[in-house]
Amino acid sequence: MTPTGLPMVNSPVEMPPAESQEVAGEDARRFAVEGMDCAACAKTVEKAVTALDGVTSARVSFGAGTLVLDGRATDDAVAGAVRRAGYRVVNPSDDGAPGMPFWRRDSRALSTTASAVLLLVAVAGSLLSAPRLVAEPLYLLSMAVGGWPIALAAAGGLRRRSLDMNVLMTLAAVGAVGIGSYAEGAWVLVLFAVGTTLETFALEHTRRSMDALLDLAPAQARLIDLDGTETLVAVGDVDVGARFVVRPGERLPLDGTVSEGSSSLDQSPITGESVPVDVGPRDKVFGGSMNTHGSLVIEVTKVAADSTLSRVAALVEDAQASQAPSERFIDRFAGIYTPLVFLTALLLLLVPPIVFGGSFDTWIYRALALLIVACPCSLVISIPVAVVSAVGGSARRGVLIKGGQALEDLARVKTVAVDKTGTLTAGIPSLESVRTFGLEENEALRLVYGVEQRSEHPLARAIVDAAHERELSAPAQEDFHALPGRGAGARIDGRDLWAGGPRLIEERASTPPAELAEMQAAGETVIALGEGDRVLGLFGLADQVRDEAVGLAGALRTCGVDQTVMLTGDAEPVAKAVAEAAGIEQWRSGLLPEDKLDAVRELDRLRPVAMVGDGVNDAPALAAARVGVAMGAAGSDVALQSADVALMSDRIDRLPETLRLAQRARSVMRANVIASLVVKGVFVVLAPFGLVTLVLAVAADMGMSLLVTLNALRLLGRTPTLDARHSAAESDTSGQDGTNRDCC
Repeated sequence: MTPTGLPMVNSPVEMPPAESQEVAGEDARRFAVEGMDCAACAKTVEKAVTALDGVTSARVSFGAGTLVLDGRATDDAVAGAVRRAGYRVVNPSDDGAPGMPFWRRDSRALSTTASAVLLLVAVAGSLLSAPRLVAEPLYLLSMAVGGWPIALAAAGGLRRRSLDMNVLMTLAAVGAVGIGSYAEGAWVLVLFAVGTTLETFALEHTRRSMDALLDLAPAQARLIDLDGTETLVAVGDVDVGARFVVRPGERLPLDGTVSEGSSSLDQSPITGESVPVDVGPRDKVFGGSMNTHGSLVIEVTKVAADSTLSRVAALVEDAQASQAPSERFIDRFAGIYTPLVFLTALLLLLVPPIVFGGSFDTWIYRALALLIVACPCSLVISIPVAVVSAVGGSARRGVLIKGGQALEDLARVKTVAVDKTGTLTAGIPSLESVRTFGLEENEALRLVYGVEQRSEHPLARAIVDAAHERELSAPAQEDFHALPGRGAGARIDGRDLWAGGPRLIEERASTPPAELAEMQAAGETVIALGEGDRVLGLFGLADQVRDEAVGLAGALRTCGVDQTVMLTGDAEPVAKAVAEAAGIEQWRSGLLPEDKLDAVRELDRLRPVAMVGDGVNDAPALAAARVGVAMGAAGSDVALQSADVALMSDRIDRLPETLRLAQRARSVMRANVIASLVVKGVFVVLAPFGLVTLVLAVAADMGMSLLVTLNALRLLGRTPTLDARHSAAESDTSGQDGTNRDCC
């Protein structure tokens, strides 16, 4: 503990282990897999690869389109297993080829186009009364060209006892040919192939968004030697401590601190902030940022694999691969629904002809239509595509949401608990006033400096900085001892002194000075210097409320948040002053870290709560909240790893925007699921009565899949900026209650 009784900013904090989705191991490798357009596809690939000799474990992410494998299997063996499952590895052990045209990356694009052309020629021939010997071979050729990838994937699914959509569509097409419906069989496969190709194209738009983020960091760094010689070196070969040069108009290849020069950096890829940030010596900078003017010499603090940009991209992919609770429910539902409808189709095929003497051709046709309806593709992808889009879209805005669970929890938040220092305030306090009793002001400051000189806490640093500004020398410190939760003591110039906040004053001082209440009422945090039961001096420190924190409670209220509560270790008068300045009506003061933890638990028992803090000092409360939101997570490994939501910049006004995105994502998920269930329900009812053709069934199924995908992709779009919304709010009436409408 620091002398002020609060956790030190740079002190280690025990954090709960992150629930990583990545496969661990020294031999872990990453592959890009093309052609997956549903969760069942990912499971088929996963089973195929896991069966290889030497594979320890494997995880396939449908959302990210990747396979992460741990084991000794060769790249060729992995690619072969994926190919036998009906899919294709793009550039093994690489991220694929983001700059390559879609039709070259996805082999289905060419076969689909060719089959569609053949089908149109066959249809034209039929309309022109061409002989059956001309039209039917064209239909069959169209089915062969467009259907071979589908049949290959179906074979892989059957080998692993999976009734995925490829199996269902292949059976429908083969059945149609068996009863002489060549045209409809061709339409089934071509429409399905076109639908999956369009769907894959749309999904790749999402999958490539984070690859594009990684591409922002240059592949080479211009290292500078002690003699000034510059050498271009691959970023993977650059070690911590090396120095590189960045010229105007260039992007930073690695994280580091500025050694020489000053400039403005566009850090929007990491923090989401569109306004360039001024940097100079000793400032922290991030790889991928754009240097707008001036040359900089930067000392590397993280290797390429550990850079903030790389970690964000890896965590986003991890988040996109995680399953939301509602997604797990849909998967269980689909696991029951598909076999049930398949069994119903089998009964529809056999019972009416055998028991009631119906026509086999008629009931085979109806059973095939029901088989197509059995494909739960649109239902299964309804939620994961929305999660992938929302997580990717928020990352592009400088907000990292750690998966579907966090996204759904965030949408349900009704209470927001907010830390004060560094969250609502700038976190850089300064010494504003000094009251002394029996000592000169500089002497009192010198003595309290002696007690606080080794602390890294912001309040202690403010006193140290004030002493430095007055050019006071640090006295020798002896017998230093912490007073947990209250302050600290030490022997200075042979005197046993103590320094701490209101708790220690109440404990040690026989008569607390009247000036204490006056300083607190002015919104100052007070540190006292004392000896025995006497107070020798009071030091008032103030921390300015952030501009973006003003009106936060009103903005959150328009997002459905019922209450915003400030939690702080400061005294009641200080807490009241800061809360009123920020427009927050509820606050709790004098809280130790364990008190904040208890407060969050109490609030969460009443309604879902999000706790917003700096990711270190508030670690216990962040972990206890339904959603932990870390401020200023850029460059902070602890915050990035531990928080459910990480605001990469230090702007708390990103929170209402993030809540709004989560609520939009929840609405998209619900709309997708409801629409899919309604369409499926209608066609399941109509198919046994012969009211659904094979073509109509495929068009409805693939059309629905494409619609839910496109609906989810809307979450990738950038929401209006906060500044724009504030401007709009100022130019419009805000309602009779005068509340801020910038979230809705």
